Amino acid sequence: MNFKNNCLVITLIIISFFSIAISAQSETNTLGQQITFIDPEEKIKNNQIKKLDANSSIWVRINSGYKMKQKPSRRIKNFEKWYTKRPEYIQRMFERSEKYLFHVINEVEKRNMPMEIALLPMIESAYNPAATSRKKAAGMWQFIPATGRIYGLKQNWWVDNRRNITESTNAALNYLEKLHKEFGTWELALAAYNAGEGRIKRAIKRNKRNKKRRDYYSLRIPRETKNYVPKLFAVKNIISNPRKYGVNLPDIKNKPYFESVTVNKNIDTQLVARLAEISIEEFQFLNPQHKRPIIKITNKTEKINLPYQNIHIFNYNFFDYKKPLSNWKTYKPKRKESVGQVAKKFGIDRKILIQVNRLERRKRFRRNSVILIPNKDAITTYFPTNINELYNYSSIIAHKIKPGETLSHISDRYNISVRDIKEFNELRSDRIIIGDILDIPK
Repeated sequence: MNFKNNCLVITLIIISFFSIAISAQSETNTLGQQITFIDPEEKIKNNQIKKLDANSSIWVRINSGYKMKQKPSRRIKNFEKWYTKRPEYIQRMFERSEKYLFHVINEVEKRNMPMEIALLPMIESAYNPAATSRKKAAGMWQFIPATGRIYGLKQNWWVDNRRNITESTNAALNYLEKLHKEFGTWELALAAYNAGEGRIKRAIKRNKRNKKRRDYYSLRIPRETKNYVPKLFAVKNIISNPRKYGVNLPDIKNKPYFESVTVNKNIDTQLVARLAEISIEEFQFLNPQHKRPIIKITNKTEKINLPYQNIHIFNYNFFDYKKPLSNWKTYKPKRKESVGQVAKKFGIDRKILIQVNRLERRKRFRRNSVILIPNKDAITTYFPTNINELYNYSSIIAHKIKPGETLSHISDRYNISVRDIKEFNELRSDRIIIGDILDIPK
């Protein structure tokens, strides 16, 4: 081999070594930002996808992991009929789950929990992380504020982690594991998740006192909770045998849709989307917890979810980025300072200040207010998008029956037929009780 060839070989070896090093090491960009380069293929290997390869259907994997035994039930059959009569509704629900299902399944499997648990967000929110109920429950797993805080889900001006895909899933599974340990069966754990631990404990004590069975099916519990497990089994049965129910399951592969990257400096959501070469809408689908157009670093680092195949793109674009990471800054208005005065101080249009901070045209700020001040670039390039507008279909609304209300009133309010309300809530007559909760599918 001549000298030139030797040099060529050595050069290729050096380049290969350097490429490998980049994929495995952290680097610092010109802004002082630490970046860890991720190899998506290695990540797939490390995920240890069980039973099936990445080209297999996720539905087959789901069907292989069921553990809960179901009793023959009229309620289950009725909900099977209800769902199959509304193919568009369940089709949207299944399609929406595509972005999140792999992650949830992985977390359920890690804990050796029944695969039925991975279907629970279909019952809670129709797999909509932007869902909000009238009880102020939010996210795929529908945490109320208090329970969310108990399980470590941060809720402040910047974020609502009840909508965070990864953190809310971890919190929900922690909660369900705790309930299962406490009540002994998954059916009772699910009932407690829906109705609250106290209510299920009281129902069990009442049956014990009356020398009655204390399983889920024997308890006197609210209609919503009585229907909770049958709804889950109905969806499970449809997924298990879609042909029987005339349902077409979307083709969802057994591979991750998203992966997380870590940042340690404030950065605009618009910039993240641009560097990852995705739309701002796609960013919001994967990161619905962010309430502002800037990702605020509060605990040294924050994780951002990005489409799996865009991780490398983001890392390399981010590494070469030399401009400021944010076009926004925070400001705490002084006592008695008006919206107009702040707008004038920073030289921005009052209407824009109101819009980006959703001030609802208030003349003055609330005590201890924090607002965002955009610079010229932020104004021209980005306005916050309402995440709820991205989901042009909502999920199930919990309606508490008020004095004087009839099914006809409720039907008119939600633009749904009385028949559909009765079928979905297992009502045998038009009689409803004040204070009861009705599920309203939308």
